[in-house]
Amino acid sequence: MRPGTDFTALKKRLESDRRLTVDVSREKEFYRHQSAATSTFFNILGMVISIIFSLGAIVGAMITMYASVANRTIEIGTLRALGFSRLSILSAFLIESLVIAVVSGLVGIAAAQVLQTVNVSTTNWDTFTELAFNFRMSPSIALRAMIFSIVMGLLGGFLPAVRAARLRIINALRTR
Repeated sequence: MRPGTDFTALKKRLESDRRLTVDVSREKEFYRHQSAATSTFFNILGMVISIIFSLGAIVGAMITMYASVANRTIEIGTLRALGFSRLSILSAFLIESLVIAVVSGLVGIAAAQVLQTVNVSTTNWDTFTELAFNFRMSPSIALRAMIFSIVMGLLGGFLPAVRAARLRIINALRTR
């Protein structure tokens, strides 16, 4: 099409001509339609992988925090003996889990920034053409990733924090 040509008028004229069997669309719409199946596949695959990795991250956070509680049992007993409340102990371990989650989220965002420089290509099996794409991280994606990281860290740290808060003083001080 020449610059300045009215696309809608051209589309109406071509589609109203009974001799032609055409579907008129802009180039971006054409490629979006052509890559719809591949795009759907990658979206579903990405969601499944994200769920699996998220569950792994929650379990990893939980294991880390349980180890932290186990290694600091005497410290927890001492704090309780000094008068710290169960809520204070719970809060301390949740804050520790939150800090670990924030640092992990920032590392993940930094790694994703590096991935923006990589171009990936695949074949569109409908047309046997190559589709090239790359990853783009917007501020809203980074924000959602950070929130997701914090939620996973808090979920993974909650049960160990509850365990730390429920430790009886006498049992905690006996541990070696």
